[in-house]
Amino acid sequence: MMKVLRGHQNWVYSCAFSPDSSMLCSVGASKAVFLWNMDKYTMIRKLEGHHHDVVACDFSPDGALLATASYDTRVYIWDPHTGGILMEFGHLFPPPTPIFAGGANDRWVRSVSFSHDGLHVASLADDKMVRFWRIDEDYPVQVAPLSNGLCCAFSTDGSVLAAGTHDGSVYFWATPRQVPSLQHLCRMSIRRVMPTQEVQELPIPSKVVEFLSYRI
Repeated sequence: MMKVLRGHQNWVYSCAFSPDSSMLCSVGASKAVFLWNMDKYTMIRKLEGHHHDVVACDFSPDGALLATASYDTRVYIWDPHTGGILMEFGHLFPPPTPIFAGGANDRWVRSVSFSHDGLHVASLADDKMVRFWRIDEDYPVQVAPLSNGLCCAFSTDGSVLAAGTHDGSVYFWATPRQVPSLQHLCRMSIRRVMPTQEVQELPIPSKVVEFLSYRI
């Protein structure tokens, strides 16, 4: 054992390293989403926004985005460098009130995974559906039936999603494919080496800063 990170008051359901291993995200009961500095083994910040236990997390391949899945029926896409919520993927319409979201709402989101293209996110929920999202759309681009889903992961090339279930099976889907734009590929290349704070200080037009910050 190298180190113990203390801060959670209850179960820790999942954790994920950023691509460069500089940060660790850990999520758990009591709405907890913690970001840790892995050079100093100290907490960077606690992300506030979910209304129920948070059970899964995953970084985008460039480390600029963080996805978290919660029993509150939502997947949030965060900027881990600022702590802001950039996108919300709802699994219940209309969105539930915080009181209903914090209880047994029949839409608990069990898992979330980022595709290696940096454009797509997959989520599993208790409504017996697997959803594929684009980071620039607030509705699923594709859905598929899946009962009792627990976890999911994209293949290295992003062409297949694997999902595990309560019944001991692993299911596979061909995922939505799209050729990334040159703009997006350039953005990912820049964000792999540059956090949001440094992007905001670049002497470039504000619209370009917003694009590089995943705000448009």
